[in-house]
This record gives sequence, structure tokens and C-alpha cells, in this order.
Amino acid sequence: MLAQLQNLVSLSSTELAICLAVLLAAGMVRGFAGFGLSALTMAGLTLIMPPVTLIPVCFMLEAVASIMMFRGGLRLADRRISLGLALGSAIGIPIGLAATITVPTDISRMIALGLILVLSLLQLLKASPAFLATRPGLYAAGLTAGIATGLASVGGMVVALYVLAQNAAAPRMRASLVLYLFLGMFASAVWLSFSGLLDTLALRRALVFAPVVMLGVVLGTALFRPSLEQFYRRFCLGLLMTLATVGLLRLALT
Repeated sequence: MLAQLQNLVSLSSTELAICLAVLLAAGMVRGFAGFGLSALTMAGLTLIMPPVTLIPVCFMLEAVASIMMFRGGLRLADRRISLGLALGSAIGIPIGLAATITVPTDISRMIALGLILVLSLLQLLKASPAFLATRPGLYAAGLTAGIATGLASVGGMVVALYVLAQNAAAPRMRASLVLYLFLGMFASAVWLSFSGLLDTLALRRALVFAPVVMLGVVLGTALFRPSLEQFYRRFCLGLLMTLATVGLLRLALT
């Protein structure tokens, strides 16, 4: 059975075990925070698989998580915010992709991660720019997230920063992120269909990994209870700062 799984995903037993552990943790974070699955997967598995091969796998796993969490997201989310962010992001993605012609990927990723780190710290210190809470800020955040997705695949982190800046109730912030990621799934599908990254190996890996991610989402959702809601915003900001720092260190050391 194990040998068959290894052949299916083209990984050694050790690599497969690491993948499953990372994806379980990433699924739990997604279930609790409403985001972070792709970022944690990229941070934890790029030493095993090239980032370009992880992109379609992350997309399919995000789709699974989004479908699982969609009902709660639709019911509790601020739909105006989620839709505005998704529309802005859909416009921004091709701009970011076009910019990759002139801006080196590593430099663009470093700029995006540095910006996320600074803004996260400002929010943690309750010094977040007031512009983020305005209507123009909504569309600017969506557009910026799309550009960041096209340039450096960190658009979800930008959106998380915007949603957290609203200082709404934890269930509403979480649900808004869930709904945004569900809506953004369709724009990502269009991009991937033109990129040629969706291949049979990516599909096989996603099918093997999906049950583990689903288990993680269930466990993470169970942890999202009223007694822990007071820690939600700090947890998410800490997560964003950690992911941004890890990303910057990895770029500096490569």
C-alpha cells in the first residue's frame, strides 16, 4: 500500500511522511484561521518539491478546503468585502503576471513579503493605516492582492491583512476570508488552465493529499470556538509575520 502511494505521488517514504505532516498542520490552520493553507504548504514543502509543481497542488487543495468551509463563509461573511476583494484580485492577477516580465521573481517576492511583515507589525501594534478601512481601501487591497498573486503568489496574505484591519468579530473576519478564497478559486482556475501547470502528477498528489487536508480542516474548525475567538486576530497576525519572515529568510539564503 505504502509503495503504491509512493509511486502514485513520485515521493520517497520520508518525503511522503513529511508532506502528510505539513499538510495536516496546514489544514488545521486553514480550518481555524480561514487562510494559510497554501502559504504553509509552500513554506514547508519547497525543499521537497519545486514551488512551480506545488502551485497546482495547492490550488486543488484550497478548492477542497473552500468547498468544505463555503457554507459557514456564505452565512457569516461580509459579502461586500469578500466580493470587492475577489473582483479587485481578478483584475490584478494579469497585471502581476505581466509585471513578471520586467521584475525578477525573487525581488518581487521579497518586496511583497517585506510589506506584509511591516503591515502585520503595525496592526499588531494597533497602528494600522486608516486607509485600509475605507471603501477605496477595499478595492485597492483587492487589486494589490491580485498583483501580489501574479508576482509572488502571496495575494491571500494581503487579503488577510485587509480583513484583519476591519477589527470585526472573529467569526465574521474568518468567514470573509473563507468566502474570498472560494470566489478567488475561479480566477485561479482560469489562470492555471492557461499556464499548463495542471498535469496528471499534480492531480494524483492532490487526490492523495486531500483526505489529510480535509481532516486538518475539520480539526481546525473544531478549535474555532468562542473561548478562543479572543486570540484569533493575534494568532492570524502572528501567522502572517512568521510566514513572511520564513519567506524572506529562505530568499536570503538561496
